[in-house]
Amino acid sequence: TIGHQFADIGLLDLAMTHPSYALQHKCQDNQRLEFLGDAVLEICVSRVIYHQYPKLREGQLTRKRAALVCEANLAKAATRLGLGSYLKLDRGEEVVGGRENPSILADTMEAVIAAVYLDGGFDAARGVVQNFILNKEREKAVDRDYKTSLQEHVQRTPGRNVTYRLVEEIGPDHDRVFVMEAAVDGKVVGQG
Repeated sequence: TIGHQFADIGLLDLAMTHPSYALQHKCQDNQRLEFLGDAVLEICVSRVIYHQYPKLREGQLTRKRAALVCEANLAKAATRLGLGSYLKLDRGEEVVGGRENPSILADTMEAVIAAVYLDGGFDAARGVVQNFILNKEREKAVDRDYKTSLQEHVQRTPGRNVTYRLVEEIGPDHDRVFVMEAAVDGKVVGQG
């Protein structure tokens, strides 16, 4: 499914082993792979957008990379690959919906990238990243960063400033939505 034939299938098995399962079965979990996968993912994405967008400045490149390596994008990639159905979870994590948990899916995606990297090298990992993580729609959304646009617009006039205020917090702790208000020179200009 991911486009890589493992020489050491144990790496893939480890990538699919959630800490809850490992604790229960006294085996290794995927957290070390997740750590490595995060770094491999960042270099792969950085390299692609560096070459793809030669005129963008550092801040713009950073925003593009952040949108591509964020939890939501990684969880979507993991979902498209069906990684949730292969996860090794303990019963408790299974009952609370761990197979669909965006954080667990994103972490697993990073672990899989590391497993591919260790098994097949940088080019194999880059292939997985390019095929499943790089997403044109997500990149386009980053180009419409309204907060940065507002900041830049206001800062064109010396002495003006933007302030932000938390208006409301909605939802449970694990899925919190924050409503913020933006004011320019003390006048509210929008909420989001």
